[in-house]
Order: sequence, then structure tokens, then C-alpha cells
Amino acid sequence: MAGVAVSTTINGDHVEYLCQPDETLLDVLRDRLGLTGAKEGCGTGDCGACSVILDDRLVCSCLVLGAEAEGRQVETIEGMAHGDQLHPLQQKFLEHAALQCGICTPGFLIAAKDLLAKNPSPTEEEIRFGLAGNLCRCTGYDKIVRAVQDAANVMKGA
Repeated sequence: MAGVAVSTTINGDHVEYLCQPDETLLDVLRDRLGLTGAKEGCGTGDCGACSVILDDRLVCSCLVLGAEAEGRQVETIEGMAHGDQLHPLQQKFLEHAALQCGICTPGFLIAAKDLLAKNPSPTEEEIRFGLAGNLCRCTGYDKIVRAVQDAANVMKGA
């Protein structure tokens, strides 16, 4: 089967790759490009562990074909920090101990980034709703919500 040539932007960098027509964006990111931050939790779009931002829209990369990234902007967890400088959300997740095993963390961080980009001052209810597509089996959700609230306050002041 012939590959599909894709030219896209990932985390601000121009990227070209070949993928199979039925290959998911998650598989392309992990297996072809070495961006292993997005995790495969379910493969059906139910857990949010593979979340990325595609053209300013939060998506589960397990439900998007790699070929669909053609000409589009993709943001992954690898693009959140700037060198050694963590994104405020990453810093607050550490400070609030809002992670344990780490499988869900990249998806939560990307979902929270998307939420705060669209709503810089969310209520607790809006945070819980905005993160509802992400599942955590270890921490529960209170520490995650508190970390997002704290990051929102920091980001508003920056």
C-alpha cells in the first residue's frame, strides 16, 4: 500500500512525513515522529490520554488520521514547555501533585491548555466540564482542578 505524503506544522515546526492512509495521528506522532507524550489509553476516543490541539480544536489523536494533518497546525504536550521553562500548567500540576502514574497527564495538560486559551477565568464547574473528556484512574480529579485554577490565576497575572 502506498504512503500518503503529509506536510504540516507540529509545535511550531514544519514537519513532513509519509503515513499509511488508515494510520492514526497518534501512531504517526509516536511511531514515526518520536513524539511519545500522547498516550494510547483506549483507542476509541473515550479517555483523552492522546489529546492534541489540531487547528485550535482539542481532539483525540486516536480518532484522527495522520493524513488529515495535511496543512494544519498540531500542538502536542512536547510543545508546552519552552526549553527548561515549564508552562504554568505543568508547573502547577507538579506543585499540586496532580499526577501519579502519568498516563493521563499529557492529555489533561493539553485539554487544560485548550480550556484556558478559550476561557482564561473558568469556574470550577467550567474546569470540570472542560476536562470531562479525560479520565484518570489514580489521582481523582480535585488536585487536577486545583492545579488548573492556580495556573489560570498565574497566567492572568503574567
